[in-house]
Amino acid sequence: MEIPYSRWYSAIDQRRARRRFDPRPVDSNLLNRLHSVCIEFRPFPEVRAVLVNQSPDKVLKGVIGAYGKIKGAPAFLAFLGIMESSHVQERVGYLGEGIVLEATALGLGTCWVAGMFRPEVAATLAGTGKNEKVIAVSPVGYAAQHWSMEEKIMTGFGRTHRRKPLSELVNGLEEVKWTPWTKKALETARLAPSAVNRQPWRFLIGRDDVTVSVDNLSDTYHVSKRLDCGIAMLHLEVGALNEGVTGAWEFLSPPGVSRFRVKKY
Repeated sequence: MEIPYSRWYSAIDQRRARRRFDPRPVDSNLLNRLHSVCIEFRPFPEVRAVLVNQSPDKVLKGVIGAYGKIKGAPAFLAFLGIMESSHVQERVGYLGEGIVLEATALGLGTCWVAGMFRPEVAATLAGTGKNEKVIAVSPVGYAAQHWSMEEKIMTGFGRTHRRKPLSELVNGLEEVKWTPWTKKALETARLAPSAVNRQPWRFLIGRDDVTVSVDNLSDTYHVSKRLDCGIAMLHLEVGALNEGVTGAWEFLSPPGVSRFRVKKY
């Protein structure tokens, strides 16, 4: 499946983490579409997404703390990976964010949860293969019409995504030498969600490439920073595609994550 970049690019600005849901069932046409994208969007064979049409309450029971309590979702997404595979965390982030953006485009609410959930319960409901593990989940459903005070506090409601300026995230080629697509792709990557909004990605700019790395090798909040960077990778590529630029990813050794290199024709 090719990335529906125009659709997902529009969804990036709309997406917000939602923790309160209307418990009514999701329209079957929307669920069928999301299920189809879970099957068709397989950029890496080692990772996959499963739509589970059951309440995630047992999976998310006790999830408070950094994420806030999640209530009322009638279904959830499970993001799975083969743990022996290299770069499984960033691949799950990339894959999962594509599914999340599709859900957003369908008018559904989501919320990334990694680290603070019950993976064994999620695995039972989603079904796992040999050496597979549920790395992250997201409730999915119609978001509550009104934002709770907790949601407003945790998402910076009324502010523009509360993101660090590019000046704190970028090194390499000076901005006056960037190619036309570069800034748009970086601004799109900058809007990626991350665990407690820690924004661990850093970008090294070349003439025809962007390298993504982590700020340091110390993971926090029981969530891999490489998963966060995988989410940023998907955003960066969507931003590039929206500017008419196609590229390919090369995975790197820590602290590097991956390099997006423009395809030459």
